[in-house]
Amino acid sequence: MKEGPLCACGNLRKAVRAVTHFYDEALRPVGLRATQVALLGACGMLEGVTMSRLAEFLVMDRTTLTRNLRPLEREGLIRIKAGKDQRERDVTITRQGVGSLAKVYPLWKKAQSRVATGLGQERMSRLLSDLSTLVEVTRVK
Repeated sequence: MKEGPLCACGNLRKAVRAVTHFYDEALRPVGLRATQVALLGACGMLEGVTMSRLAEFLVMDRTTLTRNLRPLEREGLIRIKAGKDQRERDVTITRQGVGSLAKVYPLWKKAQSRVATGLGQERMSRLLSDLSTLVEVTRVK
């Protein structure tokens, strides 16, 4: 079976690898990867969130999320503690995590600006809208 230019999955995976590499290089001076910044940002935005809710928000399975949160917890950027329910864990960003996001922001903003300039504002807006729609259309329920 030929994947070719019409396969949404193959083309999105290729784009994600390229974009992630671009952002990883831009964020390298701070020592965080794009995936870690996304996790930290989500923890900061959701302000004390359960692991289940965070996984749902990021469209990740809990096992992958747990594995990706470990280095952030080890570095003191997030705190994971038992939730109200014994089976649940609560994730909060620490003061150090907020500080790391503040250091990352100018680098992220520069990278984001380069992408937006390369695409043009109209295409950038359409891309973000289309990606949100794609997440909803393909969400497994």
